[in-house]
Amino acid sequence: MIETKGFPKGFLWGGATAANQCEGGYDEGGRGLANVDVVPIGEDRYPIITGKQKHIEFDEDHFYPAKEAIDMYHRYKEDIALFGEMGFKTYRLSIAWSRIFPKGDEKEPNEEGLKFYENLFKECHKHNIEPLVTITHFDVPMHLIEEYGGWRNRKMVDFYENLVTVLFNRYKGLVKYWLTFNEINVILHAPFMGAGLYFKEGENEMQVKYQAAHHELVASAIATRIAHEVDPENKVGCMLAAGQYYPLTPKPEDVFEAMQKDRENYFFIDVQSRGEYPAYALKELEREGVEIKMEPEDAEILKANTVDFISFSYYASRIASAEPVKEDATDGNLMGTVKNPYLEASEWGWQIDPLGMRITMNAMYDRYQKPLFIVENGLGAVDTPDENGYVEDDYRIKYLAEHIEAMRDAINKDGVEVWGYTTWGCIDLVSASTGEMKKRYGFIYVDRDNYGKGTLERSKKKSFYWYKNVIESNGKDLSLDVEVK
Repeated sequence: MIETKGFPKGFLWGGATAANQCEGGYDEGGRGLANVDVVPIGEDRYPIITGKQKHIEFDEDHFYPAKEAIDMYHRYKEDIALFGEMGFKTYRLSIAWSRIFPKGDEKEPNEEGLKFYENLFKECHKHNIEPLVTITHFDVPMHLIEEYGGWRNRKMVDFYENLVTVLFNRYKGLVKYWLTFNEINVILHAPFMGAGLYFKEGENEMQVKYQAAHHELVASAIATRIAHEVDPENKVGCMLAAGQYYPLTPKPEDVFEAMQKDRENYFFIDVQSRGEYPAYALKELEREGVEIKMEPEDAEILKANTVDFISFSYYASRIASAEPVKEDATDGNLMGTVKNPYLEASEWGWQIDPLGMRITMNAMYDRYQKPLFIVENGLGAVDTPDENGYVEDDYRIKYLAEHIEAMRDAINKDGVEVWGYTTWGCIDLVSASTGEMKKRYGFIYVDRDNYGKGTLERSKKKSFYWYKNVIESNGKDLSLDVEVK
């Protein structure tokens, strides 16, 4: 039994999902089409999400898992009740932009979409769950991509400002924790999914990605300002796909490469947390011939509206080498990396490194001195249910226990301030990177396969009962043995 000192009083335990990976109902309630809807499962998925292959409508040759996902659009009351049974203090979810503004550039919002989320938030409060809302989790209305080119266009800042103004006013008193953009650094790795970008032949992709990123950074700062104006109780965070880079060897060139790789990711949070472009980024963009067009007021907007807290996803650490090491490559949250010979990996090649989470937390807290919120952490695995839908997922329990213990050490031994922890995919959902259902993260099993077959029935895994104990004890009891009731 792992006995630990508990977590701070009021620590926000919970789970996380994204609208496009769980809601479904893609054409219901007045919702418009979004980039995430038209991304299929299969070999074409990667070239599409990276913007290399233009694919902006459905066809007969592919299966599109986000269309129905796990149908939370119709089942959210059942699902939130299960989260309440586990004792969730918070539930991180995202809003589908095209539910609120179906095309994205309308003046007036879609009332049916607004009402859906209002009802969902009220359902959370009924179970004493505080919503933690991601405004944009890889969602871009398709009309904004076709008409304006996605986030490459400055007009997107205005459309986003219109969206957040509606959200903050409508949900005042129902939501106080907000994230502006999910994994904002993913724009560099999956630009169509992250920002609705696809590229023309011969186009300077780096120029387009960093210009789009600038627009998102300005939009995030404007959202932070409006959130605080509408309700001083609002807390606004940024969100990073995190994971510290280790040098492959002590060779100084490898150490420098690891530093450079970390900076590539931290650049976004440097701007959102400190309010200005760091010197290293300006020099790198200059070397690459990237010229970011900025409006005169941008510098002031960024400086005056920094985030209240830093949130991030952590699944794995990464390795950097100054020399290419292709034969030892592995996967990890849309970012390939060199294999670490000292670590085991998940079935999808993501390297399991609990201490790496503590290292990452310390690096971020040292850098920003702002509260942290871990909003994604979990193990994607193939689960085999019995005839009742029960899964004996001891591998998931072990993974989470070790990471929660590392988080506890960062808090109690290192002095890192952490507000909360939400596991990724608290209920099985569609994988963002692969589009699969068989890559499962949840405490709750959903009967659905990669191609939409199944009853969509929900059932509790062993980890459901384990996490309930963790929350009840405020992280003091991480025992791997659990009584299944």
